[in-house]
Amino acid sequence: MNDQIAIPCVVMRGGTSRGPFFLARDLPADPRARDAVLLSVMGGGHDLGIDGIGGGNAVINKVAIVGPASVLGADVDYLFAQVRVREGIVDTSPNCGNMLAAVGPFAIEAGLVTATADRTHVRIHNVNTGKLIDATIATPGGQVTYEGEARIDGVPGTSAPIELSFPNAAGARTGRLLPTGRPVDRIDGIDVSCIDAAMPVMLVRAADLGWTGREAPSDFADNSFRARLETLRIEAGRLMGFPDAANMVIPKPILIAPASEATLNVRYFMPHDCHSALAVTGAVAIATACVTPGTVAADLVGSLAPPVPITLAHPSGQLVVRLEPGPVARVQRTARRIFEGHVFARRSHVPHAVLAA
Repeated sequence: MNDQIAIPCVVMRGGTSRGPFFLARDLPADPRARDAVLLSVMGGGHDLGIDGIGGGNAVINKVAIVGPASVLGADVDYLFAQVRVREGIVDTSPNCGNMLAAVGPFAIEAGLVTATADRTHVRIHNVNTGKLIDATIATPGGQVTYEGEARIDGVPGTSAPIELSFPNAAGARTGRLLPTGRPVDRIDGIDVSCIDAAMPVMLVRAADLGWTGREAPSDFADNSFRARLETLRIEAGRLMGFPDAANMVIPKPILIAPASEATLNVRYFMPHDCHSALAVTGAVAIATACVTPGTVAADLVGSLAPPVPITLAHPSGQLVVRLEPGPVARVQRTARRIFEGHVFARRSHVPHAVLAA
């Protein structure tokens, strides 16, 4: 057709995130060539991703790469990539639980998993963390359906429910729920809790940084605040075993505060911009911290233990994490297939890429 590289692609919304989904076989196996392709198709090097399909917000600069399972007990592999279009960086250090919601439907429609009547269970191996997550998808008559009555805050309308179950989420990247060995660390005069459950995070009481925890995302545009939060995040990353945290999106910083109609008010950063809603993996980490004695979250909510619902108020509404003995964390999400076809990478951007035919 032309001098660009055409790559099969499906754009999907997963939870409150959106991005392209690729079959692993359609991208280069070499990580550097793969990342060059992703930067090209997403529009790396521009804060709006103007030369690609990315955008000006981290929640729409996400990529899912799905393929046959590489570990026993799983149905598919899922590698998540956060593309930082402004800086031209592809970060595969975290998982994304919102994009994860669309992995099951994508895998079924791609022929990687055979649907069963009414509901299909898909066990997903998250390559980023090595963890297994169970997804339950509505498949009446053996076909994926996206229409339904489930509603999640941050997405208009209703859709078919997708249940995500995170068993044994602790130690997703570091191998320990408390990577520093302590429920609270003091950094630059501020108490923080470093938690690794589905996602490594740094929890800070909003009041300790001069906030209420009920602010709109745009309220956090102050450069001096962002610089202070980043200083705390980088040091927390070092304590958690990430010496290069400045060039990674983990740990994610989260402000928490008391709430009257929820367990906590939370403001989640990715890591520099405040999320308009809340990451699923971040929600699992916050909920886990709520039942972990001594953390700043536990100190705010009092004595809680599974089974218990943890309701987290975010800028777009609420997200509920149901903690059960095991331990298991359950979250309801929705997803939608938006577009399918080919996306184009500039050949000049990826001169050494070898793509599957």
